[in-house]
Amino acid sequence: MAPCIASPATSGWRGSPQWREEAGGRQAADPQGTSSSRAGSTAGGLPVTAGTWGQGLLWPGGLVSSDAQVCSYFPPPFRWKSFAQGWPRCLNVDSIFDLDSNIQFSRIRANNFTGFLIFQGASHFLSGFLLRRSSWKSLDEMRTIFSRTQGRDIVPEYVAKHWQEDDFFGSQFLNGNNPIIIHRCTTLPPKFPVTPEMVAGSLGGGTDLDKELQEGRIFIVDYKVLEDIPTDTIYGRQQYIAAPLCLLHQGTDGLLRPIAIQVGVSHPKSCCQEGGNGPIPLSGVPQLSQTPGPRSPIFLPSDDEWDWLLAKTWVRNADFYSHQLLTHLLRTHLFGEVFAIATLRHLPTCHPLFKLLMPHFHFTLHINTLARSVLINQGGLIDKGSGVTYEGLLLVVQRGLEQVTYTSLCLPDDIQQRGMSHVPNYHYRDDGMSLWEAIESFVTGIVTFYYGGDAAVSGDTELQAWVMDIFTNGFLGRTSSGIPSSLQTVVELIKFLTMVMFTCSAQHAAVNNGQYDLGAFVPNAPSSMRHPPPTEKGQAFLQHFLDTIPEVATTANILVALILLSSQLKDRRLLGQYPEEWFTEAEPRRLIRAFQGRLEEIRDRIEERNHLAELRYNYLNPLETENSISI
Repeated sequence: MAPCIASPATSGWRGSPQWREEAGGRQAADPQGTSSSRAGSTAGGLPVTAGTWGQGLLWPGGLVSSDAQVCSYFPPPFRWKSFAQGWPRCLNVDSIFDLDSNIQFSRIRANNFTGFLIFQGASHFLSGFLLRRSSWKSLDEMRTIFSRTQGRDIVPEYVAKHWQEDDFFGSQFLNGNNPIIIHRCTTLPPKFPVTPEMVAGSLGGGTDLDKELQEGRIFIVDYKVLEDIPTDTIYGRQQYIAAPLCLLHQGTDGLLRPIAIQVGVSHPKSCCQEGGNGPIPLSGVPQLSQTPGPRSPIFLPSDDEWDWLLAKTWVRNADFYSHQLLTHLLRTHLFGEVFAIATLRHLPTCHPLFKLLMPHFHFTLHINTLARSVLINQGGLIDKGSGVTYEGLLLVVQRGLEQVTYTSLCLPDDIQQRGMSHVPNYHYRDDGMSLWEAIESFVTGIVTFYYGGDAAVSGDTELQAWVMDIFTNGFLGRTSSGIPSSLQTVVELIKFLTMVMFTCSAQHAAVNNGQYDLGAFVPNAPSSMRHPPPTEKGQAFLQHFLDTIPEVATTANILVALILLSSQLKDRRLLGQYPEEWFTEAEPRRLIRAFQGRLEEIRDRIEERNHLAELRYNYLNPLETENSISI
């Protein structure tokens, strides 16, 4: 196997990556990864590199000089498999023990992860929370579960004090765990028949609903993806799910507040299917739809306190599913794994884009493999701790992937498409745009240094195989998504690489790091609901509310996962930190230093804003943002 030495001076990388021929005339890629002849790094298998990552070990096959990048190829270990129908494909391994040592957790990270999980589980068990299958005795009692986690109780205490307030409810659509679901609303959908008279009191004098719609101060959140999702039982008790619609208004003070909520209505779908020995009951009935009607009331802030609070809690429950399964799992973890596998399959280690991207996949394949074993598997934590069946979980993600667009993955385009460019106090947008622009500037420098023009991009066969593999196995070849299957210009390449790096770093930080903060107080993010949605007003009261949200044991189970997933474990790499020094040329190193300097400026701006804030938004602070999806 012939090695290849890659640098702009020696390999012709400026516009003509001639080292492809030096590496032996590799063949076209097999998109399913079943052939032994594949493009790029997979023409015969796994590359050897002088750089180190993962546990700091070299790829097997020999030592190489630290002054040059040497590519060699071995039997291919990175193959695709389908975890579930309609999901992005994933790495074809059964457990973390099947992973190559270079993509496993480091020993430090593995010990820290395991010890942290054991400690949290044991503390909740010894406290008695995991043994209690009864309802919480009071709202105040719920605080005791997070007050035991020293140093992590500041934000949950704030949430416990303010969760009932409409201002705080509205703010979470901008700066909470799921800041990408809210849209500006210019026309009310027929399925949400809010009348001007219903909301007149919430809008204030001198205006009306039509005027506020026309002037862009009405927003909507729609959880249609949850319609008719089958529900399960927890501890033998039926759970329920809804597909709410929530209308919000931006007041003259700039704050968003909910003004109308339609939770949903049961409809008479058959509860049985025919089997060989007669009807078989189906789990998940009754099912919910968004069909308006007398038994699907629209709840308003002027309603009884507990009616309105329960309606908002149904929205928070729907947001739990939307966030965990789509915004977090699908749009960061699963896509991040797709990007990582395609990179390992198609870009040799001497390829500049391999060097650029690999730090942003640090530990990703390990954490995702672990998640498939204990978190999203049948009988796993989400299956046991949430109200949907395992089949329902799979269906939500399948529906979510069908709705993903390239626009929605590129922050500037997404903000514009959702009509959120000028909403005040949208820190996710502002901090995210700062990071997107910093990443884009860094990527632009790297790409223009190695690619002399558009012809070099379109003629890079490894690059084209890489993006086609992502399109085929990550987005299942769905052209309606707008995901490119090829990249023809420098501009297209810069945008795509920026999206990949942003998704694996900033976007994951934004939707992951606040999970414990905003979810520790269970009414703010309930993982299940034990009573069906209300079909009439005036029926809610405190004990009914306590009997609807998750019981103590379910709360404890979910909380163990949330605190782990949003914790800072050892051996993490912050955005812009590249200790392996993949690049040896002077210009890429200068670009890295410039990138790091820009991140420091962003950090300073965020910390200055947070200094006087009652509730800080710090999830996109570069000091809290990892290079990769590693937890």
